[in-house]
Amino acid sequence: MHNNQILRNRVKSHLLVQIQKGDLVVGKTINLAALSRKIGVSVTPIREALSQLEQARIINAVPNRGFVVTRLSKKEAKNLYETIAQLEIMALENSDFSKEDVSALQVQQLKLQQAYTPVSRLKERFAFHNILVRKCNNAVLMQILETLWARLLFYEQGFGNDASFYENVDNQNEAIIRAIEEDNLPTAALILKMNWMVVLEYVEKHIEA
Repeated sequence: MHNNQILRNRVKSHLLVQIQKGDLVVGKTINLAALSRKIGVSVTPIREALSQLEQARIINAVPNRGFVVTRLSKKEAKNLYETIAQLEIMALENSDFSKEDVSALQVQQLKLQQAYTPVSRLKERFAFHNILVRKCNNAVLMQILETLWARLLFYEQGFGNDASFYENVDNQNEAIIRAIEEDNLPTAALILKMNWMVVLEYVEKHIEA
């Protein structure tokens, strides 16, 4: 069971990277046999991984075609970002942060600032949010967040080269860390919501373009 999960996660990570790099574009059918040969994983865990990505609405199962990368929707982006903002705020408000937790956030923020490729920047940004809410002991909430994060990774592909996008993210992340360090979770939650709304505004403009 554990081995199957590892294989599924390997497939999902590979596909997300391909989407982020633009190698797997909207409307393109995913070739299961070719994917199996490329990453050395059998078709069964690949199908399981694709089914999970379909549940996250990253891809669609189209009759007579197979799994296809779905088209971006401005309305869906708005719903997703507003939902994930509220869920992260709930997780944040139900967390207790130690000095070690604050240090972990600071280290992760430094990793984000030092990341130079689009894929690595995106990965480090979502890793920051993972650390931010990981102290929440609501397993259901965390499972929903993980699914939504996967979908948001799809929306944010191609933003890594935009310096202004990450400048805003960096400033807000640092403000969140300061608020947590001062034991001011209401302020941290407010900045966290602003963070996601700034990203949403950027994504909406990107979709329109």
